[in-house]
Amino acid sequence: MSRFFRGDSDSDSDVTSSSSEESFYSSDEEQSEEEKEQIKAPAGGFNRFMRGGADDDSDDDEDVKRVVKSAKDKRYDEMTASVKIVENALKINDWVTIASEFDKLSKLISKAANLFSTSGTPKFYIRCLVHLEDGLKDALDNKKKMNASNAKALNSMRQKLRKNNKTYEKDLEEFRKNPADDEGAADDESDDSYFKKDDDSESESDSDDEAAPGVNKWLKKTEKPAKGKKEAPKKKVEIAAPTQVADADDGFATVGKGGKIAEYTSENLFKKLNEIVEARGKKNTDRAEQLSILGKLLAVAGSPYQKIKVLLVLVSSQFDYVPSITGYMPIDSWKRAEEHINNLFTTLEKNPDIKVFEEAEEIDEEDKEAVKNATQIRGSIASFVERLDEEFIKSLQIIDPHTPEYLARLTDQSSLYAIIVRSQAYFESRELTESLTRVIMKRLEHLYYKTAEVSKTLEETVQKSLPQNLKSSIVKQTEDIDELIHSLCVYLYKNASSLLRTRAMLCHVFHHALQGRFHVARDMLLMSHLQDSIHQADIATQILHNRTMVQLGLCAFREGMIKEAHACLQEISATGRVKELLAQGLQLQKYTNLTPEQEKQEKQRQLPFHMHINLELLECVYLTCSMLLEIPSMAAAGSNPEARKKVISKPFRRLLDYSERQVFAGPPENTRDHIMGASKALATGDWTKSRDLICSIKIWELISNADKIKEMLAHKIQEEGLRTYLFTYASYYSTVGLEQLGSMFDLPAPAVYSIVSKMIFNEEIQASLDQVKGVVVLHRVEPSRLQLLSLLFADKAASLVESNEKTLEQKVATPGSNTGLKQGQGNRRYPAGDNKWNQTRNKRSQVKAGGRS
Repeated sequence: MSRFFRGDSDSDSDVTSSSSEESFYSSDEEQSEEEKEQIKAPAGGFNRFMRGGADDDSDDDEDVKRVVKSAKDKRYDEMTASVKIVENALKINDWVTIASEFDKLSKLISKAANLFSTSGTPKFYIRCLVHLEDGLKDALDNKKKMNASNAKALNSMRQKLRKNNKTYEKDLEEFRKNPADDEGAADDESDDSYFKKDDDSESESDSDDEAAPGVNKWLKKTEKPAKGKKEAPKKKVEIAAPTQVADADDGFATVGKGGKIAEYTSENLFKKLNEIVEARGKKNTDRAEQLSILGKLLAVAGSPYQKIKVLLVLVSSQFDYVPSITGYMPIDSWKRAEEHINNLFTTLEKNPDIKVFEEAEEIDEEDKEAVKNATQIRGSIASFVERLDEEFIKSLQIIDPHTPEYLARLTDQSSLYAIIVRSQAYFESRELTESLTRVIMKRLEHLYYKTAEVSKTLEETVQKSLPQNLKSSIVKQTEDIDELIHSLCVYLYKNASSLLRTRAMLCHVFHHALQGRFHVARDMLLMSHLQDSIHQADIATQILHNRTMVQLGLCAFREGMIKEAHACLQEISATGRVKELLAQGLQLQKYTNLTPEQEKQEKQRQLPFHMHINLELLECVYLTCSMLLEIPSMAAAGSNPEARKKVISKPFRRLLDYSERQVFAGPPENTRDHIMGASKALATGDWTKSRDLICSIKIWELISNADKIKEMLAHKIQEEGLRTYLFTYASYYSTVGLEQLGSMFDLPAPAVYSIVSKMIFNEEIQASLDQVKGVVVLHRVEPSRLQLLSLLFADKAASLVESNEKTLEQKVATPGSNTGLKQGQGNRRYPAGDNKWNQTRNKRSQVKAGGRS
C-alpha cells in the first residue's frame, strides 16, 4: 500500500525514526508518480481525487503516462468484445462464429464468477443469452437453407445454450419481464458497476493495483448509479463456483468424503453417463469405479435407448481397463466385455427400429421427446468386435502354448466366433456395408487355416448357441465349409475395399491349397497378379501372402509336383529368415540391431501357436525337393565347370558341401542328416539306401496320408536315380538295355521308356531308342569349337544380366528412396537380409585388408 495513504491510517505505530521521515518526504514526489501507475481508479471521481492530491504545478503532465489496467477491467473488456462478436454474427446468421465465441465467453464468465459474486451476473451477458435464444428459434425454422457446417454448428449451439441457460433461469425470466429497462441501459457505461463496486473479496481478486481503505470509502460515497439503471440488489445471487463449472456437469459434482450417497435413476442417467465419458482418459481416473457406476446405470436404464447408450460406454470402458505393464486384457475382463457385447446384440435384436452406426447424428438427450423417438445412435459395434478379437490374439501370444492354459483359452474361440456371426447378421439387417465387410473378414480369418472337419465342428457348435431368428442372405446354414468360404470371399470381392479384397483372395487361395486343390489355388493366385503389388501392402498382408505361398508349395509336394513345390518354397526358404517372414518367431541373427520399439512391433505381429506352419516339416519338404532336382543336375553337369555353376538351391548346395567335407560321418541324427545321406547315396546310384533314409524321417507322420507320401517319394527317387545313372555313365556305354535299366531301379518297362524318351526329347542326352532290340543307343557327339564358344558366351551373357539385375536392386534398395524403404524396412516378402549380409561382409573384408596392410 502507498505511504501517501498509510500516513492517515497507520496511526498506531509509535516507533518512527527521523531518517525514515526525511526519506519519506524526499521521495514524496516519486512515490506519488508510482501511485499513479499502480492504481487504476474508476472513470471520473478517483482521477479527480488523485489530481487534487498531487502536485498540480509540476510539468510532468506533458509526459505520456502509461495506463495499467487491472485484471477486472481486462476481463470486462474481453467479455464485452466477445458479446459484440456474438451479436454481430447473430445478425448475419453465422453460427460457426457464434459457437466458437460462445465457448470463449463461457470460459471467461466461469473464471470471473468470483468478481461478480455479490453484484450478480452482468446484464449484458444475460441480454446476449436472450438474443441467442430468440435467434436460435428463428434459425431452426430456416435450417434447410443453411450449409452443412453452419447447420452442424447450429445443432451444437442449441445443446450448449440449453445446457448453459439452466444456471441463469431466474435472471433470464427477470430480463424478459422488464426488457425495456435493460435495453435502455444497453449502450450505457453502467455495466462497469459490476467491476467497480466494492466488495470484501477485493484483496482476493486478480487485480494489479492495491488501494487503501480510505479510497474504497470515498468510492462508495461518490459513486452514483447511472441514469435509467436500478441499483444492484444487495441480496447475494447464487452462482456456481468455478470448480463446479469446470469439473461438474449441470451442477453435479463428485461426492466427497462426507458427501451424500449418489443416487442413480433413469432421470439423471444421461448426466452421470456424460460425467463418465468426460472423465475417460484423464489422470487419476478410477476405472474400476467407473465400471461399477456404469453397472448401476445399466440396472436403472428404463428404455432401450438408455440401455444401448450405457452398454456402448460400458464396453469401451471395459476395453480401457487394461494394465499398462502387461499390455493385454485379462481373461476375466475379456469375458465381461464379451458378455456386454452379447447383451448389446440382444437389446438391438429386440428393438429393430434402433440403428447403431458411426455416422449417426447426435441428439439432445435432455429433450425427452427426442430421446423417446430416437432411432439412431452413434457407435461402432464393428470396432468392438475387432478389439475383442485382437485382445483374444494377444492373450494367446502371451500364454505358453505347451501348457493346459493355452488349450483352455483356445476354447473361447467358439464364443468369439459366435459374436462375429451375430454381428454379421445384425449388419446385414441394417444394411451397413462397411461394417459388414469388416466382420466378414474377421470371420474368414477364423476359418481359412482350419481343416474342413474342424471348421464344420465350429460352425455346428456356434449355430446351436445363436438365436434361431438370425438369418443371413450371404451365407446359408446348409452349405459346407468350401461353399461358406467361397460365399464370404465373393461378397468381399464385390463390396470390400482394396486391402480387404487382397486379404480375402489370399485366404481363399490358402484354403484351396490346404484342401489339396493346387491347380485351382495356383490359377487364382496368378490371375489376381498379387505378386506385382504385394510389396505395397502392409506387413500383415505380406505375412499372409508368405503363408499362402508356403501352403501352396506344401500342396504341390503332396500332389507329387516337385518342381512346382520347390518354386513356391524357394523364395521363403532360401532367405534363412523363415520364422520372421511367417511371423512365427524372431530370428536371432548377428549384425542386426533392432530398437525396442521395432522389437515390440515384431512381437505384436506374431501369430498364435495354433496357426503356425511346422517349420521343421517345411525345411524337410524344401530340402527333399532340392535333392530330387539338384542331384540329377549335378550329374548332368559332370566335370564341366561352367555347367556346375548353375545352382538350383544354394542352401542345399551349402549343406551338401559341408557334409562332404566331414572326415567322419556318423549315423543320421536329424532331418538334415537324413537328407544329406540320401543325397550322397542317390548320387552314387544307390537308390534303395536313399529311399530308406528319406522314408525313415519321422516328420512325415505330421502330414495326412503319410503312407501315400512315402510311396510317392520312393517312386520319385527311383526315377531320379535312373536319370542320374544315365547322366553319370552315358559316356561309358554304347548301348544300354531298357529291361536292364528297369531291373536296376525296379521300374516297369513303360516307365523306363517314358523317362528315356523325355531325356532324349529335351536334349539332355545324345541317344536314340531301338525299339526292335529294346536298347538305348548312346551317341558320342563332341561339340565343335564354335558350339563350345557359343555355349560359353550364352552362359556369360546370362550371368552378366543377372549381375546387372542385382546391381539395380541394390541401387533401388538404398535408404534414400521410397521403394527401398518399402522393400528393406516394411517388406517381408522381399527380405533385406541379403543386402545387410553383403554390407557386413564388405566391412569385414575391409577390416581384414586394413589389418594386413
